Amino acid sequence: MAQRRALLGPAVTAVALLIAAGTAILTGGTASAEQGTALAATAGCGRTPTLRDGTHTIQSGGRARTYQLRLPGNYTSSRPYRLVVGLHWLNGSSNDVVANGFYGLQQRAGDSAIFIAPQGLDAGWANTGGRDVTLVDDILRAVESDLCVDTSQRFALGFSYGGAMSYALACARPDVFRAVAPIAGANLSGCSSTSQPVAYFGIHGIRDSVLNISMGRSLRDSFVRANGCTAQNPPEPAQGSGTHITTAYSGCRAGYPVQWAAFDGDHVPLPVDRNAASSWVSGEVWQFFSQFGSTTPSSNPPSNPPSNPPSSPTPGPAACRVTSTVNAWNNGLTTNITVTNTGGSTVNGWTVAFALPTGQTITNGWNATYTPASGRVTATNAGYNGTLAPGASVSFGFQATHTGDSGAPTGYALNGSACTAG
Repeated sequence: MAQRRALLGPAVTAVALLIAAGTAILTGGTASAEQGTALAATAGCGRTPTLRDGTHTIQSGGRARTYQLRLPGNYTSSRPYRLVVGLHWLNGSSNDVVANGFYGLQQRAGDSAIFIAPQGLDAGWANTGGRDVTLVDDILRAVESDLCVDTSQRFALGFSYGGAMSYALACARPDVFRAVAPIAGANLSGCSSTSQPVAYFGIHGIRDSVLNISMGRSLRDSFVRANGCTAQNPPEPAQGSGTHITTAYSGCRAGYPVQWAAFDGDHVPLPVDRNAASSWVSGEVWQFFSQFGSTTPSSNPPSNPPSNPPSSPTPGPAACRVTSTVNAWNNGLTTNITVTNTGGSTVNGWTVAFALPTGQTITNGWNATYTPASGRVTATNAGYNGTLAPGASVSFGFQATHTGDSGAPTGYALNGSACTAG
């Protein structure tokens, strides 16, 4: 339990008490367009954008707030895109959300979505006086005035405190967000009302030692009622099974489904079934989000997980530079790695080998496949990111457990050639 509390922190009790006392109250305000105006053109449609990938500062509630923006690689203002808001956990950051690919959804989306990661005050989402809902309102207004967004296709998700905030957005802005997916969430950021339906996909571990699964069930049930679904006690996996069970509720209002995924695990954002190579979360969440219609031409990548196998690595040496960022807690960590091709030739297919510190074991990862899970590890490109032009970079990462040494990997090599540290 102590291992997982770092993800939510001792502030949980205090926040919960404040909410119980009624101090986390959501207030008014709305984003620039409503869900009811399907495919409504935002002001950014048809104009040359000024916003770019990176960190942006915005005035909200009388203070400077920040958010991270990631655009599709083929962005054009001539068609509207889905918009996904990814919310970090307590003591996490918008950088962490970007590093894990917005909980893996960025790779699933291909070039069909714009991604936003706001930064919470005090690295959390207390949402005092509705300030964080207002922040999202202000970010959407700024982004949609510059970029072309499909206003019927706005989504939000987050882990832990971020899951709580995604729930608060569903409560406060049901006409703005088409669907939300709280992962290991609870009512920590407040809820103005659940009287209006929002498509809802809740995910929670049966052995969650930080936010008990009963808290996630409570969030789920509020939208089971709002969406008019038939109440039930969906099946959940047995402890020790190493599996997950996803249930789609019946009887829901057309267009407002509710899904519930319970997994045999603790308080983690990207659980992995026993003997699986990667988490199932991003695939199921993206399938849930993308069922509501697509603004993506049929010639673009499908919303299902990429099926094409990794490319074969280019033989011969490849010059490279590597940077890595570690975010550690008691017995766990995430590591994000960026590799830059510093050579003069394009790399078509890559493997990056590195040594994990003793005691570290990879439990899941993103943007690459990893083998083995400890010792000298090889990360191999996925089917969608195998090409590295000269000067180009690729980012990938993993979640791991550790026994005391939470240091970064060492001894990087790209396609067999040693890399320099960045």
